Amino acid sequence: MFSWLGTDDRRRKDPEVFQTVSEGLKKLYKTKLLPLEEHYRFHEFHSPALEDADFDNKPMVLLVGQYSTGKTTFIRYLLEQDFPGMRIGPEPTTDSFIAVMQGDVEGIIPGNALVVDPKKPFRKLNAFGNAFLNRFVCAQLPNAVLESISVIDTPGILSGEKQRISRGYDFAAVLEWFAERVDRIILLFDAHKLDISDEFSEVIKALKNHEDKMRVVLNKADQIETQQLMRVYGALMWSLGKIVNTPEVIRVYIGSFWSHPLLIPDNRKLFEAEEQDLFRDIQSLPRNAALRKLNDLIKRARLAKVHAYIISSLKKEMPSVFGKDNKKKELVNNLAEIYGRIEREHQISPGDFPNLKRMQDQLQAQDFSKFQPLKSKLLEVVDDMLAHDIAQLMVLVRQEEIQQPIQMVKGGAFEGTLHGPFGHGYGEGAGEGIDDAEWVVARDKPMYDEIFYTLSPVDGKITGANAKKEMVRSKLPNSVLGKIWKLADIDKDGMLDDEEFALANHLIKVKLEGHELPSELPAHLLPPSKRKVAE
Repeated sequence: MFSWLGTDDRRRKDPEVFQTVSEGLKKLYKTKLLPLEEHYRFHEFHSPALEDADFDNKPMVLLVGQYSTGKTTFIRYLLEQDFPGMRIGPEPTTDSFIAVMQGDVEGIIPGNALVVDPKKPFRKLNAFGNAFLNRFVCAQLPNAVLESISVIDTPGILSGEKQRISRGYDFAAVLEWFAERVDRIILLFDAHKLDISDEFSEVIKALKNHEDKMRVVLNKADQIETQQLMRVYGALMWSLGKIVNTPEVIRVYIGSFWSHPLLIPDNRKLFEAEEQDLFRDIQSLPRNAALRKLNDLIKRARLAKVHAYIISSLKKEMPSVFGKDNKKKELVNNLAEIYGRIEREHQISPGDFPNLKRMQDQLQAQDFSKFQPLKSKLLEVVDDMLAHDIAQLMVLVRQEEIQQPIQMVKGGAFEGTLHGPFGHGYGEGAGEGIDDAEWVVARDKPMYDEIFYTLSPVDGKITGANAKKEMVRSKLPNSVLGKIWKLADIDKDGMLDDEEFALANHLIKVKLEGHELPSELPAHLLPPSKRKVAE
């Protein structure tokens, strides 16, 4: 059990007691942040109130991309099975938001039924109306992957004003709602069509405050030659740089995420390495879920504080009787100046303020006379939460990580290449010769022996100083050569015999070919004469 005391008398008498991070987040939100949000109508401007399911749900992965970039196929690839409602084709086929989640039996839950289920984190989507809910379903099925994560498939993004209007709901706003609550956003691009349509550009900008969650997949990369792939990758990075205006580069994974043969297999190793990196990123989501929810609550609290200052400032400027309409127009037009004044008075970072143009549009429809003046007590409670409670929850996050077994996504495509000869890097680098009866180093040992006998061995061994003279010829840094020495000096006597010297040179060759060194010497690399000693 974890408990801590606050600074005021009430908290000294009644200390906060949280059993889990999830319980702590729910209690802090309801008792400390939610009153501030409700008092200043935060939910009308920014985001609906959070519910218990938002804190309890599994990590979610949101897939976004233009039509026919392979979003649905990507989910099929991860799960290694079809899911209810799945449609795949070269033209726009997925016209709905599909939440793919774990269930005891296969089936589909329609949107209107889904948003009244308190156990699902979708209740607040009710605000987008029937036009959206008719295009929202939950596909449930028993699958090992879905025991750890849920995946949200989205309609293919089209171009042109007509397509955007014909949806009947605010597509970008729905995606932004999901972006706030998911753990990972994957943008998929087709290597053959990198054009970013108007709607796609609008969507990416709507995800502006969630760059830390975003990853990019350049899909269908096996269908173009290596030289073209380099150009496509460069063009994609250039296009993204214009839309995602941040100094950090979004991680782009290159590959072909489906179960068909590679059309051009030249880049197989690259695709394997990229796939493993992406899988590791997705597999880490359950382990980092509590930290992500904590981080999102902090971001929300900072925005809620700024919103309170903005609303109370507008209320303060409004006349009590006459000229309200003219004053409202003046305040909306001068909102940038109000931002600047709040920033200076309360030492708030410019990055914490909501988008200026969007806030001005939202204020046009508001009745400023209903706004509330500044209530310091509400803000002090949120400040106390950020200063003390959140820090204690961070400690609890670490405690839970230590106490719980390592949580990773398992099953489906995540199991396919973890073990056996088709695991990434199997039989390469330090793994070369793993299945051979003969010691793999013996192939080049005659060449290494010639060098060995020029280094003045005594009693069949060379000193560390003499070995160093030869090993530094590789031009590898001392830190790497030191690790190689540690691996090769099996009997730890500070000298190398001919087999250990040959092993050291083999490991140098492995490193020079661009492979990583093992942390411990694999059994198949042990010299034959040392195997009994090692056992």
